[in-house]
Formats: sequence, structure tokens, C-alpha cells
Amino acid sequence: MSSIYDILRRPVVTEKTNYQAYNLNQYVFEVAIDATRSQIKDAVELLFDVEVLKVNINKMAGKRSRNMRTRQYRLRKSPYKKAIVTLAPEDRIPIFEGVE
Repeated sequence: MSSIYDILRRPVVTEKTNYQAYNLNQYVFEVAIDATRSQIKDAVELLFDVEVLKVNINKMAGKRSRNMRTRQYRLRKSPYKKAIVTLAPEDRIPIFEGVE
């Protein structure tokens, strides 16, 4: 890793992550494959000026499809790593919020 900007790739915004953000104070990011919990925690704290309580990590598998002519599998979507970051109750990340 060269910088904290390489660790956080993008926020994941779905109905489930919106529920987590508003009710559970958890935010979901797609992160670099080789990022560790402590690197993710440091990156979120520095970029958004919040206090991180916990970081959970999921490795998402790549999606495969099968070529019917040759009967071989190929990857349609690359595997990635997802981090669920729990913040202190008084902290919020403004990019997940609506218009303020």
C-alpha cells in the first residue's frame, strides 16, 4: 500500500447498507485486496475524521460463467474485499447521508 487513498476504493450503497448506516451506525466500503483491519481503520479515521470502533471484513468471491461451446469457466466479475466499519454513536460520514 502506498497511501490511505489506495485502501478505500469506493463506498457500497445498497438498501441494506443504507439501513446499516441509519440504524446501526455501520458503513460499508470496497477496499483493496491486501488491506488489513488496522489499515482500514486508520484510513477511515484520517479521511472522515471519525472514531472507528470495529472493522469487519468479507472477501467476496468472483462471479463465474460457463462457456457452453468449450465447457470452460471464466470470471465475469473479479473478487473483491468488503469492509463494514462501525463508528462511535455520535459520528456520521456525510457521503452516506442525504442532502444536509
